[in-house]
Amino acid sequence: MNKGMSVALLVVGIVLIGWGVSASESFSSDLSRIFTGSPSNKAVWLLVPGIVAAIVGLFGLLRGAKGN
Repeated sequence: MNKGMSVALLVVGIVLIGWGVSASESFSSDLSRIFTGSPSNKAVWLLVPGIVAAIVGLFGLLRGAKGN
């Protein structure tokens, strides 16, 4: 994986995590948490891919730095 792709994945991951945190603090997520004990589906669907993308991007950057 090249450095540009790794940086892009890291940035996209961070943005998705930010939106997911924002969505998890929303009123609808609070209502969902009251009734189901978990945040809204939207928050989860933003956080999980965001975390995965950030980890893959970070791994790609660290692996690329080792190889040089």
